[in-house]
Amino acid sequence: MSDTLRKTPLYDLHVELGAKMVPFAGYEMPVQFPAGVMKEHLQTRAAAGLFDVSHMGQVIVRSPQGYDTVALALETLVPVDLAGLPEGRQRYGFFTNDQGGILDDLMLANRGDHLFVVVNAACKAADIAHMQNGLPGCTVEEISDRALLALQGPQAEEVLSGILPGVRDMRFMDVAVFESSFGGLWVSRSGYTGEDGFEISVETAQAEELARAVLAHDAVEPIGLGARDSLRLEAGLCLYGHDIDETTTPIEAALGWAIQKVRRRGGAREGGFPGAAVILDQLENGAPRQRVGLRPEGRAPMREGTELFETQGAGAAVGRVTSGAFGPTIGAPMSMGYVPAALAGPGASLHGDVRGKRMPVTVAKLPFTPANFKR
Repeated sequence: MSDTLRKTPLYDLHVELGAKMVPFAGYEMPVQFPAGVMKEHLQTRAAAGLFDVSHMGQVIVRSPQGYDTVALALETLVPVDLAGLPEGRQRYGFFTNDQGGILDDLMLANRGDHLFVVVNAACKAADIAHMQNGLPGCTVEEISDRALLALQGPQAEEVLSGILPGVRDMRFMDVAVFESSFGGLWVSRSGYTGEDGFEISVETAQAEELARAVLAHDAVEPIGLGARDSLRLEAGLCLYGHDIDETTTPIEAALGWAIQKVRRRGGAREGGFPGAAVILDQLENGAPRQRVGLRPEGRAPMREGTELFETQGAGAAVGRVTSGAFGPTIGAPMSMGYVPAALAGPGASLHGDVRGKRMPVTVAKLPFTPANFKR
């Protein structure tokens, strides 16, 4: 491994637990543990899994004038209602460019006197610079002395409430700060698997001890990046740099639900973010292409990059797969990709070019497996 790769605070624990480590977004990360991707995936769906997501960026944005000033400032970079976000709640959002493309997707939380932002690892440096340049009068602080863990699955609440009883009262997308024997923990009831669960920010010095305490529960196993990917794909969730990027608008990506009414045409704070003209027009009139679910025939997945054709004999591709894997929960291959709007309806038949052979694939509704969030 390259000497330039960074290690998370749980690196030694991963090695101790027999993880296969791989380079990912500049870090050495566990792609799987001895149980393997299939069992780790099913473990998370059936009970609970613990993920190390410490490679992601944790950022605090403040203003001397308080939260409202920060919220309105950040609304110039994202098409999200932050001024109306209640304290103790978070929203999914994205930075956009002048063409309406997505620079990154992220989580934004109202923590009373500041905004807490979690960004993707590969975009961390660019996102922080983007905020520093685009938010004059605000301070943008990367939090570098905390790890981030994700506990996901239907038994996540039972497990974590043994350490933090207060999490039982949290709803999906709530955020809270708890004092514990592991120091102050910043907790959100969220995750990226489609299951109920929590993301927990913990001081670096306490991270391994907390992880061991969670893993000591019979319901919990360590989970690597491989199962994290298949879980999010079954849940119909985008992976930045694959399903969404600077050339993809939120409307093409079927993320229009994350743009609240107040930021849309006719809203009290309409537009005012990069690419607003493109995005708001597509919200009203539709986008030329659409992210869709895809169900290939047979057992072989159609992987990222597979070209899609309207018919078996068509000369020109009409779309492309952006993510593809076998879905352990659904027991079948699954993919996501982009197709023209006219071909985006569930049940539409297409063909994917797999090693020179045109294989049938059907447009399917997302998600592939229902979400189990606590509402």
